[in-house]
Amino acid sequence: MPRILLTGGAGYIGSHTYVALMAAGYEVTILDNFENADRGVIDRLARLSGTEVDVVEGSVLNRTLLDRLFAEKSFDGAVHFAAKKAVGESVARPLDYFEANIGGLVTLAQAMRDAGVFRIVFSSTATVYGEPEVFPLTEDLPLSYTSPYAFTKLTCEQILAQAARADPWVVGVLRYFNPVGAHPSGLIGEDPRGIPDNLMPFIAKVAMGEMETLRVFGNDYDTPDGTALRDYIHVMDLARAHVQSLDALMEGRAHTLNIGTGSPVSVLEMHAAYQDAVGRTLPYEIAPRRVGDVPKLYADPARAREVLGFSAEHGLEEMCTSSWTWVQAQARGWGFNS
Repeated sequence: MPRILLTGGAGYIGSHTYVALMAAGYEVTILDNFENADRGVIDRLARLSGTEVDVVEGSVLNRTLLDRLFAEKSFDGAVHFAAKKAVGESVARPLDYFEANIGGLVTLAQAMRDAGVFRIVFSSTATVYGEPEVFPLTEDLPLSYTSPYAFTKLTCEQILAQAARADPWVVGVLRYFNPVGAHPSGLIGEDPRGIPDNLMPFIAKVAMGEMETLRVFGNDYDTPDGTALRDYIHVMDLARAHVQSLDALMEGRAHTLNIGTGSPVSVLEMHAAYQDAVGRTLPYEIAPRRVGDVPKLYADPARAREVLGFSAEHGLEEMCTSSWTWVQAQARGWGFNS
């Protein structure tokens, strides 16, 4: 089977994708600087995959390292996760995001080009649609941005499109909506450093008593309950989408696709579902809207189904119960199911 470089493979989505790729028969090398990942995840990935993990600690901004890896490993393609991803942080520190996200992709793509490797799955985002007025979102809608984070992802998409005019790139752009949940084993899941930027880990920290209350950013949006609507997708479904995307690239089929469920969930609906998973009331308070947030974002997943045969299999209940299994496993320690 093909050998793949998985950048950011120790992170939340990357680690789940590693498990899915290994199960599908791909040979995978992880490159991660562990800025936003726990080194202990590597041992847990070995347990899940049943084999030692090939991992290199380093940055996609390190061209010398990339050149060495491509010379030594004979990769057939890459899945590129390594990037900064917090909308709020990007507003406060835009230059850091430009360096990491845009600079990281350019450096990786240059190393791939010089090695003659032109297949890449790029981790993009639904925020490249800006503030759309038409829902559900289809891939041919106008593109824009409301935050430096979204700007970097849109710029990277455009860089890859321009690069494909000069060299034989076969690119899979996957525009994620809102990944949530965890591997059913409880061994891997989302563990953001510091105060979470995304909704579910914030609720989880409230459930674990690490935070007193959930802050709901805005309850005056033009939505059924006044809180923002998002298209949440189970991370295991998202991981499977990357395998299917790579399969298509190996057949020479480039694509740009929304990866979501098409079924929007409000902040308060997610909060209620997580309460059900936990079995008790979780406090929340209303806070002002955040800069860069939009009222609603949800996908039309039809093209992903048509092009890749992909459709989400896990619902909101599984998203919440798998997350709760994960956070409880963290509290008990990693050997709980060995």
